Amino acid sequence: MKLLKLTYLLIALVFFSCKNEPYEEIPTQAAGEYQNVPLSFEVPSNFPPLQYDIENNPPTETGFELGRRLFYEGRMASDNIVACGFCHIQEFAFTHHTHIVSHGVDGALGSRNAQPLQNLAFQNEFNWDGAAIHLDMQPIIPITNEVEMNESFTSIIAKLQAHPDYPRLFREAFENGEINSENILKALSQFMVMMVSSNSKYDKFRRNEGNVTLTANELQGMELFNQKCASCHAGELFTDQTYRNNGLAIDPQYNDIGRERVTGFPEDRYKFKVPNLRNVEVTFPYMHDGRFANLEAVLEHYRSGIQDTENVDESLRQTDGTLGIPMTDEEKARIIDFLKTLTDTDFIFDQRFSEF
Repeated sequence: MKLLKLTYLLIALVFFSCKNEPYEEIPTQAAGEYQNVPLSFEVPSNFPPLQYDIENNPPTETGFELGRRLFYEGRMASDNIVACGFCHIQEFAFTHHTHIVSHGVDGALGSRNAQPLQNLAFQNEFNWDGAAIHLDMQPIIPITNEVEMNESFTSIIAKLQAHPDYPRLFREAFENGEINSENILKALSQFMVMMVSSNSKYDKFRRNEGNVTLTANELQGMELFNQKCASCHAGELFTDQTYRNNGLAIDPQYNDIGRERVTGFPEDRYKFKVPNLRNVEVTFPYMHDGRFANLEAVLEHYRSGIQDTENVDESLRQTDGTLGIPMTDEEKARIIDFLKTLTDTDFIFDQRFSEF
């Protein structure tokens, strides 16, 4: 049985244990030379507890800035072009807008749709199949994947050491000042930890802020959502972080077996992580392979398109044995009205997270 989680952890240990010799000796930061200011991180009052151990890697001004630079840095890829931000575009909640699957170096195509990057500090596993079990480890997967960034940390370190700005930024961001894989990944985490989307119309309504109210259609949609969708898209993150087969027809092009790629367990075949629905209005196309172009198509799938594939989730089977979630056209429209209240324009246009 092949466990990909263990593989990635072993890769991470190798990276963390390796330190490349710099092109030139860089002196350590002198005492009092630079004061790295901690960033304030507050858990929104309607959110669950943090999952990321922020005390072991507290975001700081320079660490966050370094992480932002690395997120948009083409040198992180073998072609010096495809940065993390290439597939995770801020205006669309850090998804690869309109692309069914992600595009990598030299035009290579992956097999999965880029997931939104938001509220990652509140999640315990990452990627559609849960291959990463720690936020610090997650970037290893796209960076080293041959159809994504196709790069090695050895090469990245050499490129960053030769850059006019990065040696100073690493000295200011980390006590040891080293450009190594551990600090690269920690800087990226400091950036991603701060990417919290919690200021949508829904959030303001939930927190009784600014006299924000939902319309009659939105309130009806919220009630319908709680009845028909919230068993999986649960809580304030709008995901219960489980892995489920939602009855998609098997795509013959990819035949993606989902969670089974990680665990090796047949019972995990065709299961994927329940996606969070925040900013779902702008994160199209939908599903792990981007097969649905709009929310209407997504809801129609749950109403009439469920396939009785292996391991299909039993919550989608009615008491009479039929598959699907009953809903009228009117109910579909109202649920979409509610989903649009999850759009957080403060987050998707926040200059802190932009490239420039």
